[in-house]
Amino acid sequence: MPRRPRLFIPNQPQHIVVRGHNRDPILARVEDFRFLYQCVKMAANKNSLAVHAWVFMNNHLHLLATPATSESLPKTMQSIGRKYAQYFNRTYHRSGSLWEGRYKSCLVDTDSYLLSCYRYIELNPVRAGIVKKPEDYVYSSYHSNALGKDDSLVTIHSEFASFAGIKENLDGSNIGDKRNIYIELCKESIDRKTLTSIRRATEGGLGVGRASFLVKIARMS
Repeated sequence: MPRRPRLFIPNQPQHIVVRGHNRDPILARVEDFRFLYQCVKMAANKNSLAVHAWVFMNNHLHLLATPATSESLPKTMQSIGRKYAQYFNRTYHRSGSLWEGRYKSCLVDTDSYLLSCYRYIELNPVRAGIVKKPEDYVYSSYHSNALGKDDSLVTIHSEFASFAGIKENLDGSNIGDKRNIYIELCKESIDRKTLTSIRRATEGGLGVGRASFLVKIARMS
């Protein structure tokens, strides 16, 4: 059966997930998380992929990102997959595939599901029972998006900036910031319907959003 072609719409963000082979761990030590972070940042910068949200879990990782071209995302993920797998196999004296096939992805409707995808990604450690509050998990973009801490991997999406009231002077200093709105939103659990919609869309490689958006995506596939 032929592979479904990757979908791309200019300036349209995508939710991406890639897992370890057989759901095996891909991260074991602090050094692993740090190396993966550098792999993602370098590959994203090189291939013009703007990362808005991210989380690294024990056996998988999530990204919310906007590719500049149709090649931005596949080239970024290819680079990450190859470079990190080489590091991991060398470090832990193993061989063979590290990843569970190709990465999964879906187009995200910015008008209805962008914030849900932010929360879906950054609340992942809470849903997994690893921490009680998202700020207690080190390896995610929550510290940047919710708490305003520097993260050189993160590019704030315009819709998120508008929601959180984030405005900057010409020198880059904030003149408006209502991230507390997002913090309060993240205290609420994501409803089951939204969770299912995001998961199914990502596994299916299509889109998540309003009916009109899904029709548009269906016509592309």
